Order: sequence, then C-alpha cells, then structure tokens
Amino acid sequence: MLFLWLYMFYSCAGSCAGLTTRGSPAPPRAAPPLSPLLPGEPGEDSSLEEQRAALDAGSPISSFFNGSGTKRLPQAIIIGVKKGGTRALLEFLRVHPDVRAVGAEPHFFDRNYERGLAWYRDLMPRTLEGQITMEKTPSYFVTKEAPARISSMSRATKLIVVVRDPVTRAISDYTQTLSKKPDIPTFESLTFKNRTTGLIDTSWSAIQIGIYAKHLENWLLHFPLGQILFVSGERLIRDPAGELGRVQDFLGLKRIITDKHFYFNKTKGFPCLKKAEGSSKPHCLGKTKGRTHPDIDQEVVQRLRDFYRPFNMKFYQMTGQDFGWD
Repeated sequence: MLFLWLYMFYSCAGSCAGLTTRGSPAPPRAAPPLSPLLPGEPGEDSSLEEQRAALDAGSPISSFFNGSGTKRLPQAIIIGVKKGGTRALLEFLRVHPDVRAVGAEPHFFDRNYERGLAWYRDLMPRTLEGQITMEKTPSYFVTKEAPARISSMSRATKLIVVVRDPVTRAISDYTQTLSKKPDIPTFESLTFKNRTTGLIDTSWSAIQIGIYAKHLENWLLHFPLGQILFVSGERLIRDPAGELGRVQDFLGLKRIITDKHFYFNKTKGFPCLKKAEGSSKPHCLGKTKGRTHPDIDQEVVQRLRDFYRPFNMKFYQMTGQDFGWD
C-alpha cells in the first residue's frame, strides 16, 4: 500500500500540478526556498547543490528508499585496553538492536588521523534514528594524542575502558606476541632492565600498558570522569550479563542483553553467545582468544604485583572502584 501511495503521489506531482482551469495557462511556479542552515551545520560554506544534497541525505524518505540509514561519527568508543576483553565486549554489545559497530579496529585516532573525519565516518555502519554508532580500538587508551583528538571530534563522546589485572594482562599480551614470534626472549628477561636489582622495564609495552592510572590522567584532562565507564575484564567473564547491564545503562540503552544470551564454554574458559548478531547459531570468540599462558617464574609474577600495587591503588582512588587485583 505504501508503494502504491508513493506512486500515486509522484504521478500526481507531475500531472495534477499542471491541471488548471480549462483554457487558462498554468502560472509559473517558483522553486521552493532552501531552508537556511544554522552556523556550524554541514554545508554552511558549501554550494547550493551541496546544501541540497546534505539535506536530502538525512531526509526520512531518502533513508526509507536506501533502507540503511545514515553514516554517523561514533557516539561511543571502546578505547582500551589491549588484552582486557574489548573484543568480547564489542561482540556482546552487537547483539543489542540499538547498537551498530565497526567490526575491525579503525585505528583512526592513533594511526590514521591525517585521513580526516570524513574518511573515519565513511568506515562507520549506517544507523537509523535512535541507534548508537560504536567502534573499538584498544590502543587509544595509551596513545597520548587520542584524548584531545576525540574531544575535538565531540566532547560528548562516551568512552569505555575494559581493564584487567595488569600482571595477567601483561602475560596475555606476551602470549599473543609469542604465538606470532616464537623466537622472542622469555617473559622474565623482557620484564626487567636488570633482574639482579629487580628494576622493571617500563619501556616494554606489555608492562607500560598496565600502568592504568598514568594513562587515565591524560584522559581526564579532556573528559570528565562521569563520561568514562570502566568495565572489569574479570567480571566480564564471571558475570557477563551483569557487566553488560552496566554498559547498557551507561549508553542509555534498554537492558535487552541479559543472562539468556550467554552460556559458559568450559573448553575456552569464558562465556559465549547463544546467538550472535544476525545469526541463530551459538558464537564464541575465535581461536586467538583464550590462549594457554606459558608458565612464568612465580618470583617474577610477585615482583610485578609489587610493582603494580601503588599504581593499582591510585587507579582505584581515581575511578572510585576496587577491582581486587592484589
């Protein structure tokens, strides 16, 4: 019926508009004026044709015909941390009908910033009114320039950080590298500048990433604490529905993702989805997730725990959350 109505409407627009009193010439019609754009809106300094295109692109009738909505810059970004559980969180969130997310990591604010916001927006999925556009790139959290760049895009951007015991995270980081480069030095040798003195090598990225308090200080120069949600990687495994509940609240979404969406995979050791986005089949993260960690000298593990303890305490104070990593 809708298509029939539209057909009749446009047919009439071409023929009915020309009907006048018999014998009377049809008066000339002026083109409808273009609605003025507010300062700062797309097309402010563009040509008349560009303004019309910008307006048409966002019109409901245009969205109806292309059937896929509009590409928008992300309103929320998972900014970190590497090996914290960011992929799991993104896959879980994509089950929500009001979340649309990029699958691959764009790395815009750390590696591709010179390409510009138009390039970045073109990577985003199309969304309908009321849906949230998201992306995740864990390296943003430790990239010095990222906070200012994201703030420049939009100060209203909501940020999500998935954090995990920094010692376990460092070992997981090393395990991933080891799977790609089997000939790298041992974890123990990379941990110390000098093992005899016990001096930790904070220049090694696997160690440096876990100093969360240091990185958070940089973000708080550009975003208020209330605009950043800290997700526990450990709780994401133990109670995925509980953590997803917090995330949905933070994003202003209805709590649709609940316990019924998950089952625990004993082989992998973490929760999986009963049904993935756009599928009726169960879905677990790939074989690159949940790798078995190598045995690490327990003395080295303890030294790392001692090293991270003051940074963890400061991070707890800054966030108002005790993650229980000691």
